[in-house]
Amino acid sequence: MDIAENAALVVVDVQKGFEELDFWGTRNHPAADDNIAALIDVWQSTGRPVVLVRHDSVEPGSPLRAGYEGNGFKEYVERRRGKGGGGELLVTKTVNSAFLGTPDLAAWLRERGIGQVVLAGIQTNMCVETTARMGGNLGFDVLVAFDATYTFDLEGPFGWRQSADELARASAVSLHGGGFARVVTTGGVVAAAE
Repeated sequence: MDIAENAALVVVDVQKGFEELDFWGTRNHPAADDNIAALIDVWQSTGRPVVLVRHDSVEPGSPLRAGYEGNGFKEYVERRRGKGGGGELLVTKTVNSAFLGTPDLAAWLRERGIGQVVLAGIQTNMCVETTARMGGNLGFDVLVAFDATYTFDLEGPFGWRQSADELARASAVSLHGGGFARVVTTGGVVAAAE
C-alpha cells in the first residue's frame, strides 16, 4: 500500500463520551485506542497533516453534547494536539460526516493538494463509515484503518440486533466491496507511512 507524503489522517470523534458504556453498551476492538494513538504519532513524526473531528451532539442526553465533559477529546488525543509538523485542523460537526462539518473539510484538503485520507475513530459503522462514503463520492482516495475504529452493539428494526463485531464487519465489507474505501490494518498503514 502507498501512503502519500501529504496524506491526511482524519481522526473521527475520539471523545470522552464514548467511554460511558452504560449509555452505549458493548464495544469491540479493545486495541483501537492504541492503534489510533500510533497513527497520530506516525503522522506527526512524518510531518503529515492531522484532522481532528469532534461531534457536537444536539441531543440533550448525549454524552457527546456540547458543553458536557464527554464532548472533549480522549486524553491521549488531547495530549497529542498541536505536536506535529504537518499542520492540524479541527472540524466540528453535528451530523455523521466530517465532510459536513465546519470548516469545510473537502475544501481544506483540496486547497492543500491532498487527495488521500486515512480514517480512524469512532463509530466504525456510523461517522467513520459515513465520512468514508462521502470522501469516496467526492473523489478522495480513502483508506479506513479498520482496527483503529470501534463501535457498539445496536438494535434496529423488527427487533434485529447486531453485535459490534458484526456491524464493524458489515461496514468494512460495504466500504471495501462497494468501492468507497480500502479497508486496511493499522500495521499496514504505519509500515507504509514511516
